[in-house]
Amino acid sequence: MKALRNYIDKLKPHFEKGGKLEKFHSVFDGFETFLFVPNLTSRSGVHMHDARDSKRTMIIVVLALVPALLFGMYNVGYQHNLAIGADPGFWETFLFGLVAFLPQLIVSYAVGLGIEFVAAQIKSEEIAEGFLVSGILIPMIMPIDTPLWMIAVSTAFAVIFAKEVFGGTGYNIFNVALVARAFLFFAYPSHMSGDNVFVRTAGAFWMGNPQMVDGIAQTVDGYSGATMLGQLAITDAPAFSPSIFSSINEGTVSIMDMFLGFIPGSVGEVSTLAILIGALILIVTGVGSWKTMLSVFIGGGATVLLINQFAANAVMGMPPLYHFVLGGFAFGAVFMATDPVTSSRTEKGKWIYGFLIGALAIAIRVFNPGYPEGMMLAILFMNAFAPLIDFYVVDGNIKKRLKRKAITNHERV
Repeated sequence: MKALRNYIDKLKPHFEKGGKLEKFHSVFDGFETFLFVPNLTSRSGVHMHDARDSKRTMIIVVLALVPALLFGMYNVGYQHNLAIGADPGFWETFLFGLVAFLPQLIVSYAVGLGIEFVAAQIKSEEIAEGFLVSGILIPMIMPIDTPLWMIAVSTAFAVIFAKEVFGGTGYNIFNVALVARAFLFFAYPSHMSGDNVFVRTAGAFWMGNPQMVDGIAQTVDGYSGATMLGQLAITDAPAFSPSIFSSINEGTVSIMDMFLGFIPGSVGEVSTLAILIGALILIVTGVGSWKTMLSVFIGGGATVLLINQFAANAVMGMPPLYHFVLGGFAFGAVFMATDPVTSSRTEKGKWIYGFLIGALAIAIRVFNPGYPEGMMLAILFMNAFAPLIDFYVVDGNIKKRLKRKAITNHERV
């Protein structure tokens, strides 16, 4: 690391004012502060000094996403193998998912960071680090068969209109990754129906396991299957039953399969277990609010239990646990609702904010048959009300203090 530090110091004068590459100072500064914690400190004594800056915080979030990311990539290959009746082994299964996901990740970062680099140069500001997280979240919440040009367009839209126009990192009102998904959902509904997920990105030939039909090796361009929530939305069963859910090969899907993540879905959202591991990392490091996470589940659970009392169909009768392990509920509660920029910041506000997200997500799932998911819209909706929640919480505290002060003064008189 010392050799790298010396090399960076040697290059630095070229990017400073008066250097031949001063126009790219923001780009250089972004890479330098990504590799090393800045050694600059404030000159006054009104700031708290901490070695963990916002870049390090973002990296912790990325590390917390790794368990869900790794399992999600494996599940892409697993669902592919399930569809064709093959079992090539762990590493080939994982490699299939990696090859399918990696182009989406590259496009997301290339487009998003490219726009942020340009914006930083135009404004002569430092490159913000917020997209370190948004860049990985965007492909993790997209169906694996989303065309790369759609990911590029949605990423550009989200970064420009949900972030830069508001002032950049720390000023955006809505979660950038969810805005990207919402843009695709409303702009290209045929590709983002919300209830189908692509599980096969190419023929099996390259894996050495072609599908055999009448003794002849066959390859198929793609395969799509309904998610568990999609199956629930289209069922005509009068009451809820676990038998409603089936896998791609028409086998039964248990609640444990759903919890572990062996079900169709977006890469980041399938494994509740992996998501909970990420939640533990965020809570232990103090990066994510456990109050927000817990309140989302409380709000969702309470709403489900209330709706269960008036169940008229299978959707209304599904127990809370199934809601928690299906779709993007857990992922949204852990990684989206806890976004420090777009969520409530007061302690009491976090409870209210999370509770309403959980309640709205369930209400959308149950009462909107055209959109069996609900977490995305619930979080975006509550993003708009987070400042209002904090305002009333702070205002309420001020009124209580003024009232307490008035009582104290009255007693003294």
